[in-house]
Amino acid sequence: MQSTHPLNVLKFCPKCGSPELNSHADLSLKCTNCGFHFYVNSAAAVAALVVNPEGKLLLTTRAVEPDYGKLDLPGGFIDPGESAEEAVERELFEELGMKVKSMEYFTSAPNEYIFSGISVFTLDMAFRVIPETVSGLKAQDDILDFRFYAENEIDFNQIPAPSINYFVKQFFRK
Repeated sequence: MQSTHPLNVLKFCPKCGSPELNSHADLSLKCTNCGFHFYVNSAAAVAALVVNPEGKLLLTTRAVEPDYGKLDLPGGFIDPGESAEEAVERELFEELGMKVKSMEYFTSAPNEYIFSGISVFTLDMAFRVIPETVSGLKAQDDILDFRFYAENEIDFNQIPAPSINYFVKQFFRK
């Protein structure tokens, strides 16, 4: 277990502030002072697979940590009360000004990345997206740039997120 795993990082109870926060084998933390019980679970996130008329896949360049300047798929965390499909539509509009014509679930994969010194675990869900148009897109929100790539143009070492790397490889296999 990495030093950034929440069971290794969280030392004080978030409810009462007590240092009596103990880790358990079931991936949880329990405070013996107030009884607060916290489970380390995965957050839900989405990624969009968008293709232009030439059959090239849209990849973005990250404008935020982790992995600033590296390649990614458009997407992000699912907000509370939001469906995965609603998150895809929202993220594409926020990041690129893109509107979705239709989408279809593709596959999922677990992911872990370090943010603010703590491991964040996610279950990432990928969707094939048909946009209303791929013209007039603009990099905004948490992306620096974007480009459509053929498989042979992609340096997979520049896609550090294991789930995103997996999605892109699977996309070109199908």
